[in-house]
Parts: sequence; structure tokens; C-alpha cells
Amino acid sequence: MTRLRPAAVIFDYGNVLSAPQGEAEVAAMASILSVTVDDFRPAYWQFRVSYDEAALEPDDYWRKVAQQLFRTLTGQHIATLIEIDAQSWSYPAPFVPQWVRAIRASGLKTALLSNMPTSVRDYILRSDWLPPFDLRVFSCDLRLAKPAAAIYQHCLNGLGVNPGDALLLDDRPENIQAAEALGLRGIVYRTAQQAAQEIVRRFDMPVPLVATLDESHAEDQ
Repeated sequence: MTRLRPAAVIFDYGNVLSAPQGEAEVAAMASILSVTVDDFRPAYWQFRVSYDEAALEPDDYWRKVAQQLFRTLTGQHIATLIEIDAQSWSYPAPFVPQWVRAIRASGLKTALLSNMPTSVRDYILRSDWLPPFDLRVFSCDLRLAKPAAAIYQHCLNGLGVNPGDALLLDDRPENIQAAEALGLRGIVYRTAQQAAQEIVRRFDMPVPLVATLDESHAEDQ
């Protein structure tokens, strides 16, 4: 099989560039609402797309979450929830941020394409570990979320590349399927090791993702 050299690599944020949502923060948010984590999670996600698309302001989002759980929140509670929520998504994933820097330095274009509310966007953009990108696209700015075709096209237009020249890494299969329907190349990201193996098999990259694995960690795999 001929391996392709992409002109651009597009990265999802949550669970690709960042580590999974922090369990301590999820427990803290559930505690503020006086519910279990198991009860909290469905309510947290029920209105998340509208929040990501800026159809709901932060206060409105959290009031809706509380209503689902038959709770009421003070203004201070909401402010604390907004802060904890943003922090919960602020931890870097291993290997991938370093790889973004390496492939961008090699000459490939890079983009961040994420469904993310304004409160989280503003928080993570202050993170020292977040690598530079040629383009950053957030759903809250476009009021449009993956897997809508238009958000991928906006990203491609901003990068100035054709769909077949772009590789997308995203942890949600439906987002990859929508991107591939437009002609992008896609990898459903589960772990750095799994993605590294698929990248080596399918793509001719100037810097392989496996190159970011330190020797002590690689010996443990």
C-alpha cells in the first residue's frame, strides 16, 4: 500500500491533545450539585453540544444541568462549576503535543479543530503546554459543531489545503466518518500507541509519532 504524505494534520482537542477529563474535577462538580458522578455525567453531556456551539451561555448551560438533576444553583456555585469544568479539560495528553510541534517544525501545516465552549476555550488557550498551530477552529466561535460538514470545510479553507491532503485525528468515530465523507483522511484516536502504528502503516510522515515515545516508556509497552 502506498503511504500518503499529508500537507496538513488536524487535531481534535479532548482525548487527543488533552488527557481525558479529570476524574477529580468531575467528582467535584457532582459534589457541588449534591449528586453522584453517575447521575451527574448524563446531565453534563445532555446540553453540551448547544454549549459548544455557544447557543447556551455558561450560566444557562449550568442551570439546565441543575434542572435535570432537580437542583438549584447560586451564582457562586455556577462560577465555581465553570472554573472546575474548564480545569478538567486542561491536562495534556502524553506525546501528542510534542508531536504537533515536531511535525509543524518539519513543514506540515497543523490545525486544532474542537467542539468547545467559550469558557473552556479561554482557559486552555492560557495553557503553557498547548502547542502553536497554523489554525485554531472552535465550535463556539463558528456556532457550529462537528460532525457538521461546514466546520471541516472552514478548517480546510483556513489551512488552504484540499480534503485529500489533510489528516484528521479525532476520538469520535462519527467525526471521522463525517470528515472522510468530505474526502479527508482520518484516524479514530484511542491511544498514542495505536495512532502511531496506524500512522506508520498509512502515512509517510516526516516525523513519526513513535519518535516522541521516550525509551523508558516504550520498554513498558
